[in-house]
Parts: sequence; structure tokens; C-alpha cells
Amino acid sequence: MQHTAPRWFDIGLTALAPLIWGSTYLVTTEFLPPNVPLLSAALRTLPIGLFMLLCLRQLPARGWWGKIFLLGMLNIGVFQALLFVAAYRLPGGVAATIGAIQPLVVVLLGWAWFQAKTGLLSWIAALCGLAGVAMLVLGPEAALDLTGVAAAAAGAFSMACGTLLTKKWLPPANAMVLTSWQLTAGGLFLLPLALIFEPMPAHFSLLNIAGYLWLGVIGTGLTYVMWLGGVLKMPAAAVTTLSLLSPLSATVLGALVLQQQLTLLQTLGMTAVLLGVWLGQRPVRKTATSPVEKTELAIKKAP
Repeated sequence: MQHTAPRWFDIGLTALAPLIWGSTYLVTTEFLPPNVPLLSAALRTLPIGLFMLLCLRQLPARGWWGKIFLLGMLNIGVFQALLFVAAYRLPGGVAATIGAIQPLVVVLLGWAWFQAKTGLLSWIAALCGLAGVAMLVLGPEAALDLTGVAAAAAGAFSMACGTLLTKKWLPPANAMVLTSWQLTAGGLFLLPLALIFEPMPAHFSLLNIAGYLWLGVIGTGLTYVMWLGGVLKMPAAAVTTLSLLSPLSATVLGALVLQQQLTLLQTLGMTAVLLGVWLGQRPVRKTATSPVEKTELAIKKAP
């Protein structure tokens, strides 16, 4: 009885992170300057990363700088750039749902790279997720921007690779310190690209500033604290399942605020993707270990 309240408190607090992340798409289209995905990604990550780094006052050991920079590019730099490309080009619910295949990509890459044993249920989940994505993006009814679709899928792939390398390398830092390193590294990777390839807006309106403050302080700084707290306290499968709240949040916000409507085929595709991700996180009764947890164990044991 003593553990019930803290457990549900941890779940509720962790669930707030993906719920807030679902607002990224609405904020991007309605609050931020148009057509500046690289600049938006840099402003979302670099200021809060530097602030956390100054507060924590801890730098990587000499031999970790290259690995931290690579993790920062995969988990933050490349991922956030592609996330904003998708956010500018796709309805929020669709972009978030395509990104929600990331847990499945982790399982598949873990099997391919580290020979993690993956059960039949995981393969069914992967096929279900891929079929759902096909229903979302194929067919004349969809009329979706192919660049946005490719960006959302590539972003999920990038962060999946970063997740696997993080599990493989196990950086010698707590979650907060590691986050500050990656946000800073990713932001420093993004900033010169934004300055070179994108025109700077003539000015930033109060609406633009409010959008960047929301995404940086609330949508990145605060939510990463919530999310990483859950990662430390809860089973990996349980935390990953909560990420499904992001596409649901994005879809609800798009419908309520922007009156975005999905076709029946796209709605079925979204349902199939979410079902596939949910199935991929179901625990195996005999060992009480999920496919994602099996992948993590295999990565740690890999040479």
C-alpha cells in the first residue's frame, strides 16, 4: 500500500512529458516564424542546454567528448532538425504518429546489430506499425508532403540509433548531466547550420518568443526532467508505452485548435501504428521482460 501512491505519482508525472511534447507541432505552425526548422531546433535546445550545463558544472571526461557529441547529434541535433521539418510540413497528429514507430525501430535495430532475441509478438508489432504508416502516407487520399514524411521517419531512426548507442556505451553520468551534455552538443551542431542555410527572420514577434520559451523551458527542460525521472524509477517498457501519449496529444490539439481532419484510412493507419507500438511493449509472462528490455540486455552484453 505504501508503494501505490508513489508509483502512480511517478507514472502521472512521467506521462506529462509526452503529453507536452505533442504540443510541439501546434506551437511550430502557429507560434514560430515560418520555414526555419534548423533555427527553431537550435533555439529549442541550445539555450536550455547551456543553462543546465552552467547549473550542473560537470563536463565529460577526456575520452568521452567524441561519443557525447555523436549522441548529441543523433538524439538531439539530427532528431530535432528532422522533427521540425516534419512539424512544418505535416499535420501534427500524422507527424507524431510516424515518429511513434521509434520503439519498434529500436527493437529491430537491436536485433540486427546486437542479435537481440525478438519474439513473434515483436515482429507482429513491427509489421502492424509499418502497415499503419503505409496507410497514413500512401494513397491519393493522404496528400501528405513526402519530405515531411521522410523527415519524421528519419528522425525516429536517428533517435533510435542514439538510444542503442547510449545503452551500449553507458556514459558515466546521471540522467540530468547526460541530458545537459547532449542538448548542448546537439544545439552547437544545429546553430551553424541554421546560420548558413536559413535566412534569419527580420524580427521575432512576442508570439515567436512565447513559442520558443514554451518549447525550450517547458517542452525541453522541464519535460526532460520529468521523463528522465521516470526512466530512472520505472521499467523501460512502461516508460516507452507512455510515449504513445505524444501523437494522441498532437492529434487532439490539431482537431480542437486547427480543425485538422484525418481520412478514414489515415485514422485506421494511426490506430494500427499505436496498436503496433503497444504490442511491442507487452511483457513476456515467463520472464516479465519486454522486447525492449531484451534488446537492452543484448546491447549491454554485446562486445
